[in-house]
Amino acid sequence: MIVRNRTWPAYVALLIVLALCTLAYRPGLRGDFVFDDYANLPALGAMGPVNSSAALVRYLTSGSADPTGRPLAMASFLIDARDWPADPYSFKRTNLIIHLVNGALLCWFLVALGRLIRRDDEQAIVRSTWAAVLTSALWLMHPLFVSTTMYVVQREAMLPAFFTLAGLLLWLRGRTLLLDGRHCAGALLLILGLPACTALGTLCKANGLLLPALALVIEYVVLRPCTPKPSPATDKRYRRWLLMLAWAPAFVVFAYLSYQGFIGITHGVAAIRPWTLGQRLLTEPRVLCDYLRLLWLPQPYSAGLFNDQVRASVSLWSPRTTLPSLLVVLALLVASWQTRHRHPAFAAALLFYFVGQSMESSTIALELYFEHRNYVPALLMFWPIALWLCDDKGFSPMPNALVRKATSKTLLTIKYTLAICIPLALAALTWANADLWGNTHDQALLWAERNPHSPRAQAYAANTEMLAGRPDRAASRLAPLLDEQPAEVQIALNLFAAECQMGSVSPPTWRHAREALRTTRDPGTLLANWFGHLIDEASQPQCPQADLDHAQALLRDALDNKLLTAVPGRSQDLLNLLGRISLSRGDAKQALEDFDRALAEQPREPIAFSQAALLGATGHPREGLAHLATFEQLRAQERPGPWSMVTLHAWVLKRQGYWEHELATLRATLTEDASALPSQPNETNKVHSS
Repeated sequence: MIVRNRTWPAYVALLIVLALCTLAYRPGLRGDFVFDDYANLPALGAMGPVNSSAALVRYLTSGSADPTGRPLAMASFLIDARDWPADPYSFKRTNLIIHLVNGALLCWFLVALGRLIRRDDEQAIVRSTWAAVLTSALWLMHPLFVSTTMYVVQREAMLPAFFTLAGLLLWLRGRTLLLDGRHCAGALLLILGLPACTALGTLCKANGLLLPALALVIEYVVLRPCTPKPSPATDKRYRRWLLMLAWAPAFVVFAYLSYQGFIGITHGVAAIRPWTLGQRLLTEPRVLCDYLRLLWLPQPYSAGLFNDQVRASVSLWSPRTTLPSLLVVLALLVASWQTRHRHPAFAAALLFYFVGQSMESSTIALELYFEHRNYVPALLMFWPIALWLCDDKGFSPMPNALVRKATSKTLLTIKYTLAICIPLALAALTWANADLWGNTHDQALLWAERNPHSPRAQAYAANTEMLAGRPDRAASRLAPLLDEQPAEVQIALNLFAAECQMGSVSPPTWRHAREALRTTRDPGTLLANWFGHLIDEASQPQCPQADLDHAQALLRDALDNKLLTAVPGRSQDLLNLLGRISLSRGDAKQALEDFDRALAEQPREPIAFSQAALLGATGHPREGLAHLATFEQLRAQERPGPWSMVTLHAWVLKRQGYWEHELATLRATLTEDASALPSQPNETNKVHSS
């Protein structure tokens, strides 16, 4: 009761922190969707509104990220919309609510941890409670996490934090009950905390698998050195549970990462990556050091979402920061382990961070750098300084002289002043960053300024300037970069578009565009989107080089690029675009041939039906029927792939008869349209024989 009476002001302070965080993020709520939002969220309406149980199952199994497809994260988007397009405000508001809940859970976990460690010291419990509130405030209002919270699709990174904290809380309570002799209740909470929350977190994103390893960090760095030892029998029983629920899953994750490393070194990584796995492993220490710099030296504006300017390390000396960064990371790991008994909070914060980074910053061939990868690992990063500012000396023992010095009123005043001023300063930085996220135009220009060597940042800014009616500025931005990076397709195609908007594409830009398409690595959906827009506008081109002949020449160059066509599905995209060009010319026979070749790459219902529907919509229903016949032949020959969410989704659609219904409807429409055309015996017989 005494402790409760002395800690309630800390909980009031937490409410004030949550309110202040809400105000700091408020300007960002008016922002728009960006980048991967447009790649992931349209699934809400890809097969019609999610307004029935059948539609819900189709939607939840439609994800392709990770083997699981992240269905729980996808389900969370239904809170905000059940069809597409949708208003971004609701999505961003929900992200902010999740961020606030995560901050509250972080505080709750640290309070529980402090009470467990300080069970016999009322004054220390009060101080550790205030430290928990301060840690939550520093984490909640750190400006680095604005790009996670305001980037709608990164809810997939925020939800694993929720289940990680919930799992740690349940595990901590179960551990306490088990060691106090309440075996059944304790075991139940251990199971709910580790396996159950690990599974839920993994259904949001694969790094949810790290929860058992993170629990082991807390167990062996904080709890065992700082809490009384239980009886041998009780400790043995608890160790068995820990072996099954934490050590075994952590070992499986370690084995998987090691296997990925072996495969990456012996067989290479995907063709879309311009580096080897060895180069990635050399680069990640530099990336981690930069993350730590941003965490401990916060800035109002960071690099944002553009990371293609990060140069891979090709040796320990190139770039020259590679070896120093590697040594810094190794030194931090060694220091945290060596000081775990004297400074457990410091050791726990660092080891928690590096374990939290172990999946996305090691052997899996992901992109080199993303800010949102710090969201979960940095949960404990500010706990040591919060303990020091709240004068919790007992948790991290210091020499007696420092202890006596720490009791001076002057130092205490300085500490408490900092404990108030630092969160307020972080809130101001977060407000500035959130305000930028609320202004798409200024955001694009600032990111381009902060990332002068990023093709993505410069192309994004150039697009913004073209939409604002200033293609001259876009061309001036891109032209110098193209001389430096002639194979960069994003710069080449956007410069082409800017000059075309100005009236004519210069011969050097035309040559650069063709050369870039012949040599580029896969730029994702950029080519399909850019060429699709070019073909749509070809009937009334803005410049002479935007007609169908020029578009076809560029597509031929892309098809000659072996690096590009090695990526699954990319040849299909390009051949499909060639078919659209043939249709725009009125050459249905050539369009059908192009569509058939595209379909042979990956015979899937969505592409087959969209191609057949396009043939019918442009006055060629017979060719559409022939294309459907080709699809059915290809589908009969296709073998099912290994299990994944993609194969489960295909099974769901087959079980529901979704594609069969779509096929019957489309065939009926095309047949009706074909019967209204003048009779062409040869073609009609060919279609009927098919």
